[in-house]
Amino acid sequence: MSLAIYPGSFDPVTNGHLDIVNRACKIFDQVIVAVYATPSKRLLFNTEERVELFNLAVTDIAKVKVITYRGMTVDLAREYKAEALIRGLRSGSDFDNEFEMALMNKKLAPEIESVFLFSSLEHQFLSSTLLKEVAQLGGDIDTMVPLHVVAALSEKFETSQT
Repeated sequence: MSLAIYPGSFDPVTNGHLDIVNRACKIFDQVIVAVYATPSKRLLFNTEERVELFNLAVTDIAKVKVITYRGMTVDLAREYKAEALIRGLRSGSDFDNEFEMALMNKKLAPEIESVFLFSSLEHQFLSSTLLKEVAQLGGDIDTMVPLHVVAALSEKFETSQT
């Protein structure tokens, strides 16, 4: 059975992330979405919330399992005996960052491949950071994230403004 890990902070999950997951499922028998518990960036949602939001988004995809992890992604991949790490690319700057990470991962774990999937055209502009800013300012994000994420973002920003 072929298995890939799709790691990220997913703060929150977007339709772009889901597009990558769906396409990865066409290549691999199982895809593990690995929500990184301790990224070095400021998060809106805690780890449990990010896992739950992603779980709700993939309930109808049997090939996907959502987990949380700490530590190095290559160690997680070894633990699950994954063949590949999935990464989404939106732009040239994404490529530069991902290229460096892929080279480091290859040095640390030469048996694990990095597989890059380009974002579909309708999602190339989409980032969780930009999405949160638009949502906080009251912009329409209904076509950019699952509806339960729209609700979660609305609740977060209502709470922070009171």
